[in-house]
Amino acid sequence: QVQLVESGGGLVQPGGSLRLSCTASGTIFGIYSMEWYRQAPGKQREWIAGITSSGTISHVDSVKDRFTVSGDNAKNTMYLQMNSLKQEDTAVYYCRATHRDTLSLVIWGQGTQVTVSS
Repeated sequence: QVQLVESGGGLVQPGGSLRLSCTASGTIFGIYSMEWYRQAPGKQREWIAGITSSGTISHVDSVKDRFTVSGDNAKNTMYLQMNSLKQEDTAVYYCRATHRDTLSLVIWGQGTQVTVSS
């Protein structure tokens, strides 16, 4: 089974940028829909952005002018470029893979912490 590992989180000042990576242990694009979620302290996990198995990209309205999701087939890696970060972006960011044919096959990464603070 494919495993996902997120990286790239850290501490950044408001207005700064980070690029998160979600690297899979096997082929993901074209087979899985890939998504980014985040969970802030005391809040529910929320969907941020994703790439479907057919390559359609989408972002939640609240971040679409600041965050960009992309993928690298050769590296089996999905990225989340985050610009103009705000304190309210502080959260644990997770990636998720959902198999295109077996929707019950869902794989989560372990998460990476993003803290936006001065």
